[in-house]
Order: sequence, then C-alpha cells, then structure tokens
Amino acid sequence: MMKSKAFKLVLVLLLSQATFAQYTLEGTVSTGSGEPLAGAEVYLRGPGMLQPTGADGSFRFEDLPAGNYSLVAFAYGYRVLEQQVALATNQRLSLELELLGEELPEVVVTREREQVQALQRLKTVEGTAIYSGKKSEVVLVENLTANLAANNPRQIYSQVVGLNIFDYGDGGLQLNIGGRGLDPNRTANFNVRQNGYDISADALGYPESYYSPPAEALRQIQVVRGAASLQYGPQFGGLLNFKFKAPNPEKKVEWVSRQTAGSYDLLTSFNSLSGTMGPLNYYTYFNYKEGSGFRPNSEFSSRNYHGHFGYTLSDRTRVSFEVSLMNYLARQPGGLTDAQFLEDPEFSNRERNWFRVDWNLFAVILEHRINERTDFSLNLFTLDASREALGFRTNRVSQPDDPDEPRELLRDEFLNWGAEARFLTRYLIGGRDAVLLLGSKYYQTDNEQRQGPGSAATGPDFEFAAAQFPDYERQSEFRFPNLNLALFGEHIFPLSDRVRVTPGFRFEYIKTESLGSYRNIVLDLAGNPLLNESVEDNRTFERSFLLLGVGGTFSLGPETELYANISQNYRSVTFNDIRVVNPSYQVDPDIRDESGFTADAGFRGNVSDWFKYDVSLFGLLYDDRLGEILKNETRTNASGQEVETGRVVRFRGNIGTAFIYGAELFGEASVWPLLFGEDGNTRLSVYANLALSGSRYTDSQENNVEGNQVEFIPAVNLKSGLRFGTGDFLASLQYTYLSRQFTDATNAPRDPGDNQRGIEGAIPAYQVVDLSLSYGLGRFRLEAGINNLLDASYFTRRATGYPGPGIIPAEPLTFYTGLQFRL
Repeated sequence: MMKSKAFKLVLVLLLSQATFAQYTLEGTVSTGSGEPLAGAEVYLRGPGMLQPTGADGSFRFEDLPAGNYSLVAFAYGYRVLEQQVALATNQRLSLELELLGEELPEVVVTREREQVQALQRLKTVEGTAIYSGKKSEVVLVENLTANLAANNPRQIYSQVVGLNIFDYGDGGLQLNIGGRGLDPNRTANFNVRQNGYDISADALGYPESYYSPPAEALRQIQVVRGAASLQYGPQFGGLLNFKFKAPNPEKKVEWVSRQTAGSYDLLTSFNSLSGTMGPLNYYTYFNYKEGSGFRPNSEFSSRNYHGHFGYTLSDRTRVSFEVSLMNYLARQPGGLTDAQFLEDPEFSNRERNWFRVDWNLFAVILEHRINERTDFSLNLFTLDASREALGFRTNRVSQPDDPDEPRELLRDEFLNWGAEARFLTRYLIGGRDAVLLLGSKYYQTDNEQRQGPGSAATGPDFEFAAAQFPDYERQSEFRFPNLNLALFGEHIFPLSDRVRVTPGFRFEYIKTESLGSYRNIVLDLAGNPLLNESVEDNRTFERSFLLLGVGGTFSLGPETELYANISQNYRSVTFNDIRVVNPSYQVDPDIRDESGFTADAGFRGNVSDWFKYDVSLFGLLYDDRLGEILKNETRTNASGQEVETGRVVRFRGNIGTAFIYGAELFGEASVWPLLFGEDGNTRLSVYANLALSGSRYTDSQENNVEGNQVEFIPAVNLKSGLRFGTGDFLASLQYTYLSRQFTDATNAPRDPGDNQRGIEGAIPAYQVVDLSLSYGLGRFRLEAGINNLLDASYFTRRATGYPGPGIIPAEPLTFYTGLQFRL
C-alpha cells in the first residue's frame, strides 16, 4: 500500500513537472563566415518576445512553457531566417544569417526588408521602449524608391496615414508635417528625435525643428501617434524618431557615395563611411546640397555632417557618441496674394529676404543589459544652435520691397541639454511575460531672442542696425530660461495569452520664463515718433500635472491584433506665442496652455505574405485649443489706451474647445503572385493610404467660431500607388490627393480676387503624381524620377511670418537623376 501511494505521488510530480515546467531557449547568431553577429534581433512568435544579440552574438529566452515555437532571426543587410522549434527541454541553437550581397537582385533585397518591417509591427517592446497598444508606423527608408536626395516627404511618408505636409522647394532642408488638425509648420507638434534623443530647438519652449537629417542616411523613421505622450512628452502629435543606418558589421571600411542632379540647379552630394574594427564601430557621413529654387530669389546651400562612434565594453554594455553639425543659408522669395498666385505662382517681389540656420547636436548613449530580462539606457544630449531670419515683412503682401527701408531681423539662439534614463524589466505573471518601464527626463534650456531692424542692404548680412533706425516699430530682446522634469512609466499586464493591457503615467514639471523688454513705439501719419519707450515684460509660467493613459491589444493570431489606447495630452505655451511682434498677426497677452486627450482603436495585421493592413478610428479633444481668427488690429497709443488701427490681422489665442475624429485606413497587397504566380525576381504591389476626418469647434467665446471646422484638416487625405520590381529594376508611381482645408478658425473662404494680403482663406484641394525609378548594376545604382508629374499648380500653406507672409507655392514639375556607388 505504501509503495502504491509513493508511486502515485511520484507520478503526480512528474505530470506536474511536464505541465508547468519552464524551459530555456538560447543560442548564438553568426554570419556565414562564423563571426558572431552583434545587434541582430531574435523574435519568438506567439509570446511576442524579442531579444537583441550581445557582442558575442548570444541570445537567451527563459521561463518558456513546453510547446512549438517559431523563431525568427534578422539583421539589416542579412536574409531573414525563420526556424521551427519544438521545446520540451532546454535547447541551444546556432543560427547563421546569409549576407544580402551585391549580386542579389534589388527585388530580393527589397523583399527581405519588407519581411523585417512586418516583424517589427509585431514588437511589443523594443530596447527600453514599449509600443504595445499604440498606433505606430515604421518607414523603412532603404526600401523606398523615391527622391531621397531632396528628402521629398510626400514620397518618404507615403505609407504613414493622415499626414498633412507643407511642400517647399528647398531640397528638403526642413521637414513640415502634421496630422489630425496639427499645424505642420516645422513639425512642431511632434516630439522629434534621432536615435532616441531630442533634436528640436526646445522641446517645450520652442518645439520647432529646423534640422532634418538626410533621408539617404536613414534606416528607419518611426512614427508613434498621440499615446506616445506618456514616454516621449505631453504633446498631441506623438513621436517622430529618425534612426540612422547601422555600421557595417562585415567591413572595416565601407564607402557609399551618392551624387544627384535635378531641376533648378539642384545638386546634392552624399558620402558615408562605416565599419567595424573589433569592439569599435562607426557610421559617418557628409551631405552637401545647393539649388536655385523654382522661383526667383530662392537659392540655397547646406552642409550636414554626422558621426556615430560606438564601443562595446562587454557583451552587456555598449556606449556611443554622436555629433551632428548642420548649417544652411537660404534666400526666401516671400509669399503671394491669391491674385498673384493665380497669375504667376513663380512670381517674387522679395529680393532681400534671407534665412540662416546653424545646428550643433551632441549625444552620449549608454545601453546596459543588467541581466537577460532587464535593460537600462541613458541618453545625454545637448544642442547649441541658432536661426536668423532677415527680410522685408508687411501686412500687405503685394507691396513691393522698398530697397531704402530697413529689413526686419529675428535672431534666436538655443542652448539646451538634457538627460533621459530608462529602466525596463520583464518578469512573469501567471506564467506570462509582463513588462515594466520606468523613466525620467531632465531638460534645461537657456534661449535668447532678439527682434529689430536689420540693414537696408540686399545681401545676407545678419547684423542689427538699431542705432541707424532707432524708431523701427518692432524691437524686442528676451531670454527664455526653461526647465522641465518628467517621470514616466508603463506596464504591460498579460491578462491571457491573447490579451495585454498597458496602463501608463507621466508626471511633468514645467517652468517657462520670459525675461526682457520690447519697444513701444507710436508714430504719427507722417512716420514721426510720438512715443518710443522700453517696456519690461517678465513672466513666469510654472506648472505641474499628471497625465494618464491606457492601451490594450487582443491577439487574433501571430500576425493579427486588435488595439486601442487613450491618453491625456498637453501643449505648453511657447515663447514664440508669448513674445514675437508680427505685422500679420497678434498674440493674445492672456494666452494659456492646451490640454485634452487622444484615442485610437484599430485592427492591423498580415494575411499570409501578400496583404498587410491597418484600419483604425481616432478622436482628439482639445481644451483651450490654440488657433487663429481674423480680428481688427489694436495698438497702444501715446496715452496708454488700446485703439483699433483699422487693419485686419490674424489673431492667435485660445480659441475654444475642439473635437477632431476620423478613420485611418492603410492596405498594401502583393498582387504579382496572385495574378501570375510566384516569381522570386518580380514583384508588384499596390497600396492605399486614406484618412477621412471631421472636426468641429464645440465651444468658443470668440465670434463666428463655434460650429466651425478646425483648421489644417482636409476631409479626405489620400495617398495611393504601386511599386514594381523585376531583377535589379525598381519603380514606384504615387498619387496624392487632399481636399480643401481651412487655415483659421473663422473658416474664411478663399478670395481669388485678393490682391493685397494672401494670409487668410482656405487652401484649395490639390492632387499630385510622383514617379521614381531605380536600376542596380553591381556596385552601382542609377536613380531617376519626376515629382509633380502632371505639373499641378497648387499651394499647401498661407504663412503669417517667415518664409512669407502670404501663399507659399509648391514646386511645379521637377526631375532628378542620381548615381550611387558602394565600395
């Protein structure tokens, strides 16, 4: 009897062990030559676990229940490897990745990169960041057939749904994208980063980005919508992160040279060096651009250098140093009235307007794996930069430039530094993976701004001439010391094998200061000064708040999921809102911060290897939304009273409460196998990217605003096209359509007969077609294309300040051709 009981007990223990045992799956990833491949990524389907390999190429998954798994290993420049694993005991694997060599057709290389992109959409954790339950999109820049030399955003972001883009003819020196009612101007409503650290002028005090890295240097562009506020800042737009190409792990020195020429004297030269020498790796480039622009008085030139230098201290610790230097000088032809645009969109009556930017970024990045389940990262970054705008500005856009009058000079100098630390750990809850992220960010700035008269000359002499023109009306000088401290966290709770819930928080402390003075100058009708006094204007905005959010996913299979999220958002008043005197608009002296929330709910995934999709609904609520309306201009007279001047200006302030909603749909199908059968050297895919949006001001104290549509929201935003490849030949054809959109909260219609101002009115609907071609031959690749193939005449912006004021026409038909050489 005792033996029988003991036998039953042992049997129960063995069955229990078989049912609940947790196993380890580990191994190494190496190249075909047997060299360990550091920085590769190993992905375990089902549990959705991702492990980057260490310096020795090793990876390790722990506490896995018995079962069948699909293991995927991939690295940029290598073929994707997928292997089935039946796990019933601890296992160790040796995986070899095949290099995507120059002899492979372009179509094969592209197809491999597309597989990587599909895998990345499944990641819930990457590095020390959580993306579970968020609306996220990844642009694989190396996979594009597009005008990369000119950073053409219409093509580069063609598969990111709902973006609204300002088009310029400046060779892509600046990026101007928005979406969901966010002003695209210099991408100010996104937290803009490269390799994970901030690159804008001042993330909260002046979040405009005057520097945009060249697309030719990029591996990926990550776009995470509104719910990214918990990890990356409180802004409504979300995250835009540029990821540079990785150092070549196979060579000590790799040289890539790209030379491009195009319409209107466009010349670009991009040269990069990269490689790996033991524990040291590097990627560095120099990019030069110049062109004359499609309008008179619009020539430009720029120089951009970037260097990444990484060192592997151990198989758990890597440190890297990065530097980015960029300067450019651009002549600005100014804006147009509606009548001028209709008569000749290439007209310019501004010969003395110039813009100069000097941008210097430095960063140190530490990545440390504490153990197989816990990672730590630290980013230290600083910016030393300036931007200067010089030119003739007036409320009457049609007024010719008077060569005897002084030009206005605006000079901003930015000096900031920050540190962001992140701690991410994985552990088990009920036998399932849970993930905890905690982080903090310290950000400090000391910026200066001066506004006043420049010289009456023609050239780019950026010196103030206050002594020569003491009664110039718009003069000010301010310091803007800002301080920001943030604490944030997110946690993935696995409620079942299919359901994950990710709540999060972000605590913000913001102190925004404005210290300085401006000149209050009143002139009589003859231009003589009645009053010329200095007015002190020192302000301090200090606030702290807590933002909350939650996201969730429901897995319908290894390639398909439902997702949803809602997050509070916040936008602080910038010092540009507080104090810049502009002849075309006024700022409410009682302007205050915006607040609200962003929500997404969608369905995304892949159908086998031939169709991928993302269908979602979104909603944004703005309280105290900042916007612009048309109002009579007021000035302080010599008696200190506010009086109307008789001019109508755009007035910027807190317009009211706005609600924005819509649907965003994306789908891409690989149709060649369906139509003609599988062919490893040929591909044909079609895609559609459609945003249908609606909006209303639900409450406002301003006249003629409540019930109106919100500005910068076309009801229909469509980008669609096809991509074809056979052998080493690739081609893409893209169609873009945006319906009418308003530029102010009063929904002022367009007046085609306006021959004075051009700063108010709707932006008409427009459509554009782009064609790009590429052919590879060994180490060479020839590229060519035509942008705006049908030569549409359109515009995307009415500027109230630089580079206007007035309508800024978009480029007509342009062509480009380039040659790449790789050694």
